[in-house]
Amino acid sequence: MATTWLGPESRTAALASMADEELDVLVVGGGIVGAGIALDAVSRGLSTGLIEARDYASGTSSRSSKLIHGGLRYLEQLDFELVREALQERGLLLTTIAPHLVRPVPFLFPFQHHWERFYIGAGVTLYDALAMSSRNNRGLPSHRHLTRSGAMKVFPALKRSALAGAIQYWDCQVDDARFVTTVLRTAAGLGARIASRVQAVEFLREGEHVVGAMAADLESGENVRIRARQVVNAAGVWTDDIQEMVGGRGQVHVSASKGVHLVVPRDRIQASSGMILQTEKSVLFVIPWGRHWIIGTTDTPWDLDKENPAASRTDIDYVLDHVNQVLRTPLSRDDVEGVYAGLRPLLSGESDETSKLSREHTVAHPVPGLVLIAGGKYTTYRVMAKDAVDAVAHGLGGAVPNSVTDKLPLVGADGYAALYNQRHRLARDSGLHVSRVSHLLRRFGSQVHDLLDLIKERRDLARPLAGSDDYLRAEVVYAVQAEGARHLEDVLTRRTRISFETWDRGIAAAEEAAELMAEPLGWTKEQVEREVEFYRKGIEAERVAQEQDTDQEADAVQLGAPEIVPDVHIGRSGGRS
Repeated sequence: MATTWLGPESRTAALASMADEELDVLVVGGGIVGAGIALDAVSRGLSTGLIEARDYASGTSSRSSKLIHGGLRYLEQLDFELVREALQERGLLLTTIAPHLVRPVPFLFPFQHHWERFYIGAGVTLYDALAMSSRNNRGLPSHRHLTRSGAMKVFPALKRSALAGAIQYWDCQVDDARFVTTVLRTAAGLGARIASRVQAVEFLREGEHVVGAMAADLESGENVRIRARQVVNAAGVWTDDIQEMVGGRGQVHVSASKGVHLVVPRDRIQASSGMILQTEKSVLFVIPWGRHWIIGTTDTPWDLDKENPAASRTDIDYVLDHVNQVLRTPLSRDDVEGVYAGLRPLLSGESDETSKLSREHTVAHPVPGLVLIAGGKYTTYRVMAKDAVDAVAHGLGGAVPNSVTDKLPLVGADGYAALYNQRHRLARDSGLHVSRVSHLLRRFGSQVHDLLDLIKERRDLARPLAGSDDYLRAEVVYAVQAEGARHLEDVLTRRTRISFETWDRGIAAAEEAAELMAEPLGWTKEQVEREVEFYRKGIEAERVAQEQDTDQEADAVQLGAPEIVPDVHIGRSGGRS
């Protein structure tokens, strides 16, 4: 097995290998779908490469509600097959694929009228029944009905007048960006060549056939010619742009929907469960997240900058207004620690309302040699990946084995349960508090030994980062050495979640984190200062954007923040991956 470490050396080797030999499949896009495709393809024995123009999971896949769920609201739309499929995947992720990263979380579903108990109860009963019909539903309790008093014990922060009763059910959650990195590391361990900050700028053609991609290494400025028998574009919200690049006939149309989430401290809402609320447009979640709550989301059309969608004052007020309708002590903007916005790629239908567009996915061949996959939801990434590689297999024309990813644990899964049971011994041996070891186990699983070895070599790495007590200095070094982080934003926004979990959004931790990254990345003092300055400017622009009333005003402000590694813009942004 090749190394699972996505460090600087592995990136260099991956690019050299992709330039030297023809691949069976090249994946363009390093979000959850692209990562899943790379893992599915390489685990079927196909020579596989993946390139991503920015950081892994830097778009939609790090800005979700961080839930692994069937989508209770899709039952109301009668989309039973989508819910059943997602619940089956939820069970696989929880029990087989990633038990170290995916964990159960309870949700309270309050209702204001007694007659709603039957209606909501029937929906949740069907939800649990669809889950039970899959073979991987171990570990999640069935729903339960609660009186008003019972619901208030679970969620004391609720107004008594806001509910007549409630139903509590269970779903799962995950750190979405960390999950993507773990999928990619698993693929790399099976031989996939993985490289970030490498942008596809055009497709190589022989007649009508796509036979690879010309890519720009955004770090070095060099071009890399990558030949592949099949190219898969997992571009998400850029799907339509990619079709224009290759002269496709618009077989797939994707609309972008903006979802904004707020992060508030755990002590602002007294509750032992998450909550789901129905709104006039969709649903609103209150999700436990360590020492915080994540509250969201909005669901509005977006046709502005796709790389950094901006949250406006209107978005923030919308979320606060809706959650405050049921809270005894209202939240204000002063309670908001962090804000993040992401775009959902939705398959366009006849409705103009994004909340009603399809979360199904589709696979298309716009031209020979190129596979497009679009739509879908995070939870069903593995099914999407399987379908895309099935299309690749058809294009290759030979015998390709069936998908095995339903039986393939991700890096860190094997041995996790036993290690978690041994966390007190690990704490004694390492000199760390048991809560620190539990934190590392829940982020890295059985790869925790890598972190403990780093700390054994350098005791200073056992200290928490300045201004962010939840993360150790060792995690910053490991993010560079093993997880492909190449810039300060990669660490503070995606390898950790410091950028939205701290009041200053990571400013206090920035200089220390950059200095820790400097040695493994070979940065000079000037580069460290540049990284910190770019990060600060990005946070400043984000804060100012969140004071603007409209999407257009917020977008204009956020576009003014410089990128540490600018993309190569081709046409109408179609070259982005």
